[in-house]
Amino acid sequence: MKVLVLNCGSSSIKYQLIETEKKLKLAKGIVERIGMAGAVLSQKRFDGDNLKIAGEILDHTMAIEYVLSVLLSKTHGVISFKEEIEAVGHRVVHGGETFSDSILITDDVINVLRDNIELAPLHNPPNIKGIQAVKRILPDVPQCAVFDTAFHSNMPHKAFLYGLPYDLYKRYKIRRYGFHGTSHWYVSNKAAELMGKNFFDLKIITAHLGNGCSMAAIKDGKSIDTTMGFTPLEGLLMGTRCGDIDPSIITFLMSKEGLTLFEANTLLNKHSGLMGVSGVSSDMREILSALEDNDKKAKFAFDIFCYRIKKYLGAYSAAMGGLDAFVFTGGIGENSSKVRNEVCSDLEFLGIEIDIQKNNSQSEIISADSSKVKVFCLPTNEELVIATDTEKIVSGIKK
Repeated sequence: MKVLVLNCGSSSIKYQLIETEKKLKLAKGIVERIGMAGAVLSQKRFDGDNLKIAGEILDHTMAIEYVLSVLLSKTHGVISFKEEIEAVGHRVVHGGETFSDSILITDDVINVLRDNIELAPLHNPPNIKGIQAVKRILPDVPQCAVFDTAFHSNMPHKAFLYGLPYDLYKRYKIRRYGFHGTSHWYVSNKAAELMGKNFFDLKIITAHLGNGCSMAAIKDGKSIDTTMGFTPLEGLLMGTRCGDIDPSIITFLMSKEGLTLFEANTLLNKHSGLMGVSGVSSDMREILSALEDNDKKAKFAFDIFCYRIKKYLGAYSAAMGGLDAFVFTGGIGENSSKVRNEVCSDLEFLGIEIDIQKNNSQSEIISADSSKVKVFCLPTNEELVIATDTEKIVSGIKK
């Protein structure tokens, strides 16, 4: 089945066309600056063919029309007829407590996504725009929603409830939701496969490290805890997000600096993390470059980043009563041997030993042969998860 996978942001759409039977990525691309001057579509085909075109792309509907025209192009395309697209799978950030699995999109589902906008005000509205655009352009093609939160939806109450009055949870659904679920699910399954063991018999910790960062404790095939919480702000230090802080700091700074709610939110989400501590960049590559120049604040940022990962690694090992595998993924997790080495240093007591040569060469398995815990460096593939989930749902309808 050919599935078009869409990840719709407020001014961009990332897309992939995937042949699910062969797990083949036929084409991938991005439309950027939707609704702004200088909009551009960039695409890379499976055979290496590259395309970049600029145009006036006013909204998500027009953007998806551009995507389809490129996919159908005789020169740069990969399909001959739009009917070859049998389904569309959407990455949807927030399913709230309503959706614990991927689902066929109906009008009722769209209404629930609207109800959850207050939980994900930056992400759910463009997700809905993408769904509605496809509905207009490909009205007969089934669409499915695959949720970032779904894999974490079965966490126990002791993990997802906060120390607030319980009535606030009942009234406003304030709880830990967690994100990056498709990534955590994919790489933990891949690790179990590489170990030749049953996924449902293992204790695995996964670390998705990119501009946004999160970790998950996965026991017997279920996420029992994760570092991101009510929003993606909690947990690890990230590119521009602060991660864990004392909540009183927020009201203290609002008083001292005269910040509005919007300004405080912007400070924590856009001007903190690696960027805020280092003053250099939100990009780990630039932090590492500054380290070579003995930049003191870059060193602080790097150390905090690695320390928090290590701290959660210990905490989640304790929460699960042991550990069989630890997985690095995401842009930083896959590409920074220095981060992996620092995180895994001095963890022999947990059974973690890495092989320096394997780590530097980015092997899939970077643990030493003597390590009791297998340590992996694995590329994630969230789009494939979305495509395969969509295929299962749509195939079930056709039967």
